[in-house]
Amino acid sequence: MNRRMIARLLGFLLLLECVFLFPSVVVSAIYHEANAMRAVFLAMVVAAVLGGLLLLVGQKAKRHFYAREGMLVTALGWIVLSAVGALPFVIAGEIPHYIDALFEVISGFTTTGASILTAVEPMSKGLLFWRSFTHWLGGMGILVFLLAIVPMGGKDGGSSVHLLRAESPGPSVSKLVPKMRQTAAILYGIYIALTVIDVLFLLAGGMPLFDSLCTAFGTAGTGGFGIKNDSMASYSPYIQTVCTVFMALFGVNFSVYFFILLRKFKQVLHNEELWLYVGIMLTSIAVITWNVASMFPSIGEALHHAAFAVSSVMTTTGFATEDFNAWPELSRTILVVLMVCGASAGSTGGGIKCARVVLLVKSLRAKTRQLLHPRSVNLVRLDGRAIGEDTLQGVNTYMSAYCAITIVSLLLLSLDGLSLETNLTGMLACLNNIGPGLGLVGPTGNYSCFTALSKIVLMVDMLVGRLEIFPLLIMLSPRAWRKAG
Repeated sequence: MNRRMIARLLGFLLLLECVFLFPSVVVSAIYHEANAMRAVFLAMVVAAVLGGLLLLVGQKAKRHFYAREGMLVTALGWIVLSAVGALPFVIAGEIPHYIDALFEVISGFTTTGASILTAVEPMSKGLLFWRSFTHWLGGMGILVFLLAIVPMGGKDGGSSVHLLRAESPGPSVSKLVPKMRQTAAILYGIYIALTVIDVLFLLAGGMPLFDSLCTAFGTAGTGGFGIKNDSMASYSPYIQTVCTVFMALFGVNFSVYFFILLRKFKQVLHNEELWLYVGIMLTSIAVITWNVASMFPSIGEALHHAAFAVSSVMTTTGFATEDFNAWPELSRTILVVLMVCGASAGSTGGGIKCARVVLLVKSLRAKTRQLLHPRSVNLVRLDGRAIGEDTLQGVNTYMSAYCAITIVSLLLLSLDGLSLETNLTGMLACLNNIGPGLGLVGPTGNYSCFTALSKIVLMVDMLVGRLEIFPLLIMLSPRAWRKAG
């Protein structure tokens, strides 16, 4: 157990958070918000002091570490960043209760978008900016950013892969290039480029710069924190369409964009997960458009809002132009299914991921064939490559843990006495990092109806969903903290 290295990396993360808080100070200064500026500055001091102390503790750390340390750093890092990131809201008094502030920030970093706020427009611009910026930071992952700028040590940065695998969503993580640090830099380069393009399109539609940045942060991170009480409903159809397209783009595996840059179009066209992702999205849009057509003046408007809702829910963004909680039961059910399915592995989206859906279906088909023909060899292939038994076992284990967490969380939430619809969809929305559910937590509702205990359960669900279960489970295991012997 390389505890000093864990402390060192946590120190780096806190110092990074200190740097990332600074733009909110600038925004507060521009809008003459002295209270918000003071609150963010004090949080920066806390982050800097704690980060410096942890760096001192890890000063003589051995640079090499393994999967266990990678998992522990990832889980602890997200918790520590959230704990400090919540301070500006409490210090400024805009979210006076720490549990509520922590809920809001964990929801931000995990790109969930679930909120306890009944109204966001009265908040200061500086804290609204920080709230939305947490989406962008959490979308690709702060640890991925750390990998891109800080050498981790080991042969070819061998230790880095343990951090990337622990934080990056999907059944498996591979290098885009031989060195992991370069892989992290490429991922963030693509992420930044797409975000900038998104901002430019929003500005072209007449959206103010502040709104464009906050909206792009939520779209890129597939988070969904709005800066208006009605989310995206009051913006023009052009801006809503831009968000529809970019939400869908950020739900694609980023390796697809890397292959496009390298002009390896054959690998893009043979990507089975991409075809499933696009197929599910287009089919869902078509069915929901047909189902809600009578609720809108024209089929074009029905298509517009259906496409936005499907793109928002499937990519687990959570923006809304309409209250889909009032739509027919078929449309609502499709959206709940999309909520669980989620976007692509290697994207900023949540859910169980389309790659896992493909592998589960193919694994079931292979098992059925084996039962029918016991002597036959039935390999599971994805994109033409045979998938190892360890990956398939990992997918099955993930789904088992996912179901167990769903049941336990739902039972704990039921103590509040709210409806099954509210509890189930609220829990699924947090576990799959979406934000809005149905019932009291629909697009026009919020999570303030839950008790403190339920909010803690939902915070754990958000972290479990974003970190894909295992880092948090390992952190809670006493065995993980014992010295190897």
